[in-house]
Amino acid sequence: MPEWLNDAGPPGDMLESLMRLGLAALAGAVIGIERERPHRHVGLRTNMLVALAACLFTLLAFQIAISMGDDEAGIQADPVRVIEAVTAGVAFIAAGAIIRAGKDIHGVTTAAALWLSGAVGVAFGAGAFGIGGGAVLLALIVLTVLVSLERHVLGSKAPPARDDDGG
Repeated sequence: MPEWLNDAGPPGDMLESLMRLGLAALAGAVIGIERERPHRHVGLRTNMLVALAACLFTLLAFQIAISMGDDEAGIQADPVRVIEAVTAGVAFIAAGAIIRAGKDIHGVTTAAALWLSGAVGVAFGAGAFGIGGGAVLLALIVLTVLVSLERHVLGSKAPPARDDDGG
């Protein structure tokens, strides 16, 4: 495995932080490109921004935790709370991508892709490049390969040009 895919932990300097932000944005782009097909309103830029923001929040959480350290009162900064906040924020945005039209529900997979973009951003922000990169690769398999399986083998009623992927 290449050295840059190993988990690296908190960022050491500004250049490393910028690299993590760039990788998170790139990972969000890879996920978002598939969502750019016709009739999908949440795609490349949105997934990039979600991954970038999640990465930034994670980097900031590390910076705050490192700068605060343990104080005399025993108060500690908890970066995990930032991850919880990122998850809640992305869930709020993703909920806006889900549309109900009569008995049909559209955009669930797009919402899940946004949620994943947030998680990948957190992974890159935390320096977990292997986990983040692996998640992006699995997402590509799910979003491109499995959609063919769903349509041809399972007989899904979703036509290729609509965001009627429900799952």
